[in-house]
Amino acid sequence: MIHILLFLYGTVLGSFYNVVALRVPEGKSIVAPRSSCPKCGHQLTAWELIPVLSYFLQRGKCRQCKARISPVYPFFEFLTGILFGIAPLIIGWNSELVIALTLISLFVIITVSDMAYMIIPDKVLVVFTGIFLIERSFIPLSPWWDSLAGAAVGFILLLLIAIVSKGGMGGGDIKLFAVIGFVLGVKLLLLSFFLSTMFGAVFGVLGLLFGFIKRKQAIPFGPFIATGTLIAYFYGEYIFEAYINLLTSGF
Repeated sequence: MIHILLFLYGTVLGSFYNVVALRVPEGKSIVAPRSSCPKCGHQLTAWELIPVLSYFLQRGKCRQCKARISPVYPFFEFLTGILFGIAPLIIGWNSELVIALTLISLFVIITVSDMAYMIIPDKVLVVFTGIFLIERSFIPLSPWWDSLAGAAVGFILLLLIAIVSKGGMGGGDIKLFAVIGFVLGVKLLLLSFFLSTMFGAVFGVLGLLFGFIKRKQAIPFGPFIATGTLIAYFYGEYIFEAYINLLTSGF
């Protein structure tokens, strides 16, 4: 029952995170005006704002003008709910779950924002940095300085890559990895970076092969950072253990 409640809670937050991700980069308020159809301006009623469900009840169209509603909204509402629901199954019912839910929240927002605008908003990073500072002061890594070392390594590593690649890495990515390093520590940060770049590279190669990406086309890196980091955060210790076992067994 508690997992269902977490799922429902996650879908509601996911709806709000969509608003944050799409409004903050444009400098708009996340409180007012109320959500409306971008084509006809129809203000959405309470039942039209029910996460996921309202999309299907309206058959993916605005009730007023019948314009198509982007499936991005219900997808990220549902995804947030799923991640909230399964997080305690992986992390357990302990204080670290607070960190996990905050991390999921951050990544939903930056993924939507990066996909829509190719921007990871500074305002979002500042707010979540403050939240993580408070949370990690009560739920520290072991040793406690691993957070500070992770933040430093994440920032310096991405900064060096940006310099060497002459802008191949955005400023938002650099600051985001500093935040990730603070939350995960050095070891999981490095795994996060490896997985993120691997997923990004695979997507890029497949995109060129199948023609849905053009050469030198800019690709938002945020979704790959989110995927790689969450895998590292949830399963990093298992991945390291499997790797060590593989090495000691002599392949």
